[in-house]
Amino acid sequence: QIPTLLRGSGEGRGPGWRVWGPPSPEDPVPPPTEPKAKKGKKGAKEPKEKAATSEDAGLYEDPPDRRSSSSGQPATLKICSWNVDGLRAWVKKKGLDWVREEAPDILCLQETKCAESKLPPELKDLSDFPHRYWAAPADKEGYSGVGLLSRRRPLSVSYGIGEEEHDQEGRVIVAEFEAFVLVTVYVPNSGRGLVRLDYRQRWDQAFRRFLQAQAARKPLVLCGDLNVAHEEIDLRNPKGNKKNAGFTPQERQGFGELLGTVDLADSFRHLYPAAAYAYTFWTYMMNARSKNVGWRLDYFLLSRALLPSLCDSKIRSAALGSDHCPITLYLAL
Repeated sequence: QIPTLLRGSGEGRGPGWRVWGPPSPEDPVPPPTEPKAKKGKKGAKEPKEKAATSEDAGLYEDPPDRRSSSSGQPATLKICSWNVDGLRAWVKKKGLDWVREEAPDILCLQETKCAESKLPPELKDLSDFPHRYWAAPADKEGYSGVGLLSRRRPLSVSYGIGEEEHDQEGRVIVAEFEAFVLVTVYVPNSGRGLVRLDYRQRWDQAFRRFLQAQAARKPLVLCGDLNVAHEEIDLRNPKGNKKNAGFTPQERQGFGELLGTVDLADSFRHLYPAAAYAYTFWTYMMNARSKNVGWRLDYFLLSRALLPSLCDSKIRSAALGSDHCPITLYLAL
């Protein structure tokens, strides 16, 4: 039985969980990479992203949110996850406006590329989420990094997976709540030419061991950029990308072993097994986003014990601000 989350504000802990009411050209695409930050030319502008339009072939349309579980229980918890591709740039692109409109209870961010000491003032003053946690590499400014922001204080928070080889790049935050353990992660990319594929495979093995230990304590919610498209339906050009980072047999096998070994379910595919053109990443090149030539790299994975509480798993593909779009999870706990 899943414990019930307490409702109500609590002393000094911000608002509690809310009960949610009714909704008031096919060329292979280069895979996402994880380059170190480079100083751009003075006056250079970032590429502008453009959302797909209804006239585009293969457009994914996010269906109306389901705000109750299969048994009719109303959703009481809303979690969002977003690879922001640079926190400071994302803030300038009005990413926080979307967050305020979406109004999650917990917000998880990946690829923040920002040390806590250099957070934008808009985030330091973000009263909606009084409990904020950040992880970033100590010696790589402008690289990797994750954040977790919550309206309610977690029971405990930890960083990394407990293995020195894998804890140097600020990739994991773990927050324990009454009913579940939440892990947000930015999984290493294998890189162009698969230069880090061997390391990625070692990471996958170590991360599975870590998640098994977490799942033995409480049901698990894993979210973030997992840097792999699991099946052919999860990217626009599977045939042209089988030797590229994010869709190699090794990475796809590692994802499958993660689901099986830790007994996790892909929440989106659990609810929408045949939904096509549902992507969360588009390269800035070749107008990929306007053509919806993308990859599904961002996930909410759940312990199967939580599936009766699953209401919906959303891909907010219309939200701009990054080369990824946000994803949203509704649970009835």
